[in-house]
Amino acid sequence: MENVFKYYEFSSFFLDRSGTFSGNEICYTGLNETHFLIFEKKNATYNLFVSRYKTKNDVGIKSPEILELLIENYDKSIPAHRIAIKQYID
Repeated sequence: MENVFKYYEFSSFFLDRSGTFSGNEICYTGLNETHFLIFEKKNATYNLFVSRYKTKNDVGIKSPEILELLIENYDKSIPAHRIAIKQYID
């Protein structure tokens, strides 16, 4: 997973303080000024979300304006999971 985070320039993981991700750790990458892909680290699994915030500074601090679960239990070896990221970034 580290390669996925580095390749797509995700932030370092940090503790969610918004309550949106139940206090789990998250990391994100920006799609534009208001839309972000977020990985939630939940125990030993990762969930991938697309979200909308007013600013990058709100990620993990405030609740998102829009949040959609794209992939539950992300697995980089599954092509459909890799495509889910690429459809937003590439």
